[in-house]
Amino acid sequence: MSESTKSHRFIQNVDLLQVCEQFGTPLYVYDADKIIEQIGKLRHAFDKPYVKFKYAAKALTNQAILKLIKKQGLGLDVVSIQEARLGIKAGFEASEIMYTPSGVSFEEVQEGIALGVQLNLDNLMLLEDVGKAYGNTVPCCLRLNPNLMAGGNANISVGHSRSKFGIPASRLTEIRKLVDTYNIHINGLHIHTGSDIVDVDVFLAGADLLFNMATHFSDLQFIDFGSGFKVPYKPGDKSTEMKVLSERLIERFELFCKTNDRQLEMWFEPGKFIVSEAGYLLAKVNVLKQNPGITFVGLNTGLNHLIRPMMYNAHHEIANLSNPDGPKQVYDVVGYICETDTFASNYELAEVRRNDILAFRNAGAYGFSMSSNYNARFRPAEVLIYQGKPHLIRKQESLEDLLHNQIDINL
Repeated sequence: MSESTKSHRFIQNVDLLQVCEQFGTPLYVYDADKIIEQIGKLRHAFDKPYVKFKYAAKALTNQAILKLIKKQGLGLDVVSIQEARLGIKAGFEASEIMYTPSGVSFEEVQEGIALGVQLNLDNLMLLEDVGKAYGNTVPCCLRLNPNLMAGGNANISVGHSRSKFGIPASRLTEIRKLVDTYNIHINGLHIHTGSDIVDVDVFLAGADLLFNMATHFSDLQFIDFGSGFKVPYKPGDKSTEMKVLSERLIERFELFCKTNDRQLEMWFEPGKFIVSEAGYLLAKVNVLKQNPGITFVGLNTGLNHLIRPMMYNAHHEIANLSNPDGPKQVYDVVGYICETDTFASNYELAEVRRNDILAFRNAGAYGFSMSSNYNARFRPAEVLIYQGKPHLIRKQESLEDLLHNQIDINL
């Protein structure tokens, strides 16, 4: 078996075909070693005691994954009160959790305050609500909109002027008025411009805005630069140059702290960078369908399990685990959902046969977490390969799960 074949089919010497036989398909599989490796890359690049990483939980919230990341010493970034509670259940202290909601009610913010998480507010209305109710007793971070267009797709570019996220930096006067009126304790500033950002200058432009804003807030404890680090999706693909980014950002950060006689913490919130490359979606070939000029490979999965190709035009490398050395042919790889449901078009694969197992790479981030029960399909099981053994960390759903919260009435 070639080294290329082994790299697709084995994780920690565990044969993925055997994992499929044991747990069925479709199936999400995660490599714990890869998650730990990615965290190590971040720590190596930003090797300073004042740098803190908080895993962006929305990428993948399975309790086993959260516990693994907690074990590596990271904090947590959450966007809902439910993610916060999942984090606490997994062992994170509330004080380790940054809570960055968007468009939520004041009641949900109050739940976060009661839990004791770090608030990160992205609109003036909620900032005023917190000020009126709590004065200076609840530290608040401000999520700012830097008016920067960046990211791999319009739907994941969240720092531009038309984005719903963040308080425009141009509204500094209004921010200061609220802070002064209610004596609000602003302990952090934050931006997040998007996902899949390659250009280091984008990060530096956002940093310059934060440094300028930071001069207006004397009680800061940290500046949060978000994330958006790009991972490679295919051979030869570009990724964020972490060493270049860290050197240039740390230089500017330390100069700011020295010039302003402060010692702040530098925070980041990586999500995709940590779990994307660790995840695989494994699916079985149900049918091969010949149309004029096209051969469709129909799988036992669909956009209900991996929506990124349809939603973001995202690329996922696909490999035929069952016949890796077969002659190359071109296919359209599609799902079983009653909807246009295409994973890849004109895609070259080793010859595909019925019941072969195909593997989608880079499926760890926003794969299962964005999955649904569309067409009343069950969400798949999840398996973590940890210390050379496969561990079931979520069962495949059943009809009972679909019916669990429904209430039968007499009609």
